[in-house]
Amino acid sequence: MNIGLHDADGEGFKFPNYALMKISAYHKSIGDEVSWWTPLLSYDKVYSSKVFTFTPECEYLPLNAIKGGTGYGIYEDLPEEIDSMFPDYSIYPHIDYAIGFLTRGCPNKCPWCVVPKKEGYVRPYLTWEQIKRPDSNKIVFMDNNVLACDHGISEIERLGKTNIQVDFNQGLDARLITPEIGELLGKLHWNPYVRLACDQKSQIPFIEKAHENLIRGGVPKTKFFCYVLVKDVDDALERVEFLRGLGIDPFAQPYRDFENKIEPTKEQKRFARWVNMKAIFKTVKWEDY
Repeated sequence: MNIGLHDADGEGFKFPNYALMKISAYHKSIGDEVSWWTPLLSYDKVYSSKVFTFTPECEYLPLNAIKGGTGYGIYEDLPEEIDSMFPDYSIYPHIDYAIGFLTRGCPNKCPWCVVPKKEGYVRPYLTWEQIKRPDSNKIVFMDNNVLACDHGISEIERLGKTNIQVDFNQGLDARLITPEIGELLGKLHWNPYVRLACDQKSQIPFIEKAHENLIRGGVPKTKFFCYVLVKDVDDALERVEFLRGLGIDPFAQPYRDFENKIEPTKEQKRFARWVNMKAIFKTVKWEDY
């Protein structure tokens, strides 16, 4: 069979599509030909995966294309025979790290997050050895709340005894970073950051305590990054300035309502540009922007 893959967020997108890499690995394992889809050729099957709701639809995809991913509003899991495959990194040759999950799901039910509906309660998924590439010592973990699962904490403890460079790119739950967890995290080789999230003002004291526990655990002061959800701009500004005061690099994310298809306002986008363009953020106050 001739299989076509479509990365709806952009072929060659800077972050690889996990589902497509597993689909590619599966079809290659049964002898199929796999390539990136192009409308100029014909295929026996076409798979399209979309992560972001704001990615526009591709009008040229065949009507029988198999679609999946949050961007399409489709939350079904991959079939077990595909999900169990080791990802095919050859389709993203510019990527020099592994990606994967130690855990799936999340116990929280944040109204802006689709993970509980999509993946359910937090549970063990893989070990770090099952994720690591043989040709790289870098792993980007995509867990949504790794610290909420004993398996995740156990894997972090094991990783602290290796030279693996890690990135938990969805952010760590600051409320769960106790002094003991801070010590475990301090033993990891972070590449590039410890990522936290401050999505509402009630999280400020938890961020402050987590920051303290992580520094005491041995994380360098220059290794902190924090996602900031932007709904009310004045509220987000207070959180951003708090993070600036701690020396934590904020990254603003305008609020999107996945279920009701509500897109960010112009003011939310403008605020996010101010925060995320660091040359401006460091030299121009918000009220002067």
